[in-house]
Amino acid sequence: MLRKYGVKNIIATVTLLGILLIVIFYTEPESAFPDDYFNTTSLLETYALTEKNATTPEPETQPPKCEPNMNAENVSNFGSLSNQIQDFLYYRHCRSFPIILDLPHKCGRPDKPKDIFLLLVIKSPPNNFEHREVLRKTWAKERSHNGKKIQTIFISGTDGYGYDKERLNKLLALEHKQHGDILQWNFKESLFNLTLKQILFLEWMNRRCPHACFLLNGDDDVFAHTDNMVEYLQSLEDNNGTKHLFTGQVIENAGPIRWPQSKYFVPLQVYDGNSYPAYCGGAGYLMSGYTASVIYEKSKSVEILPIDDVYMGMCLDAAKLKPTTHMGVSTLGWYIPSRTVDKYHPCFLKEVLVIHKFSPASLYILWHEVHNPKIKCGTQLLK
Repeated sequence: MLRKYGVKNIIATVTLLGILLIVIFYTEPESAFPDDYFNTTSLLETYALTEKNATTPEPETQPPKCEPNMNAENVSNFGSLSNQIQDFLYYRHCRSFPIILDLPHKCGRPDKPKDIFLLLVIKSPPNNFEHREVLRKTWAKERSHNGKKIQTIFISGTDGYGYDKERLNKLLALEHKQHGDILQWNFKESLFNLTLKQILFLEWMNRRCPHACFLLNGDDDVFAHTDNMVEYLQSLEDNNGTKHLFTGQVIENAGPIRWPQSKYFVPLQVYDGNSYPAYCGGAGYLMSGYTASVIYEKSKSVEILPIDDVYMGMCLDAAKLKPTTHMGVSTLGWYIPSRTVDKYHPCFLKEVLVIHKFSPASLYILWHEVHNPKIKCGTQLLK
């Protein structure tokens, strides 16, 4: 009798488990991506099919393929230049490239724009996935501070060849769908194309986000204390983004590097001047929406230089505007007056705006340590 009662219990338990499994199976949430997301459908078509809760923007006319300027070969000693510099000269005139991943409503809609106080514009090549993920959880997290909205955009081109290029494009498409913070154009990522990236973004901003008050333009390996930035920008007298501001670490009395082994080598065939106008180090600087629009207009007539931060300074100079120094920005390293302390101690970063540069792991740790209310800072730290 006892054995018979035990068998009945086992049968009842198995039946109950089976019912629970069926319920779980049929109530499992659907995948965030369609089954055919990784088929041969183009990234643009896939995104258009899967985007939700948004009115489809009017289709834009994609620019025609930019053809090389063969007259570049007429410059002196063209054949002695590296392939990178030759390519730059062939395509120097090209300022429009097809957009692969767009954010048509990032800044709102024409009839309902978002009130964006600080737009974080972060230069990030496709393979820097770890950098982007850490920034989204730290200083580039979209949020409000002191009642002011912070929004984030990563700007990128394409990288790699063949299947590698396809995989990296799919990676950005996945991030784009999940986070809505990627702008990508169909041009090759390289040091000499950073200026092109800036021009393409400024053109996009002019169309899509002209009302943003201020911008941080920076690299994805900087520590940016965006809370401090908001507070600093709020403290400006009589400037809500409608007047000139371009501030960072100003570099003056600099000129082109003529040493061919340097990665910043600029030969006479590219720039024949002996000096550059004042500019801010490109790892990170702040500017107003007004200044961004002025730079964009001047970029239409200022010949492209491959060093992007210098080029921004050239556009400012053409507009008769000056960059200013902010002591909280250090793009070329920073000095700590002691050899006995860790220069990465959070107390040294609590009051800064931008410091270059850090690994993703260091950024993640520092951001949380800087915001630790138990951290006590004082002069004893330097002893």
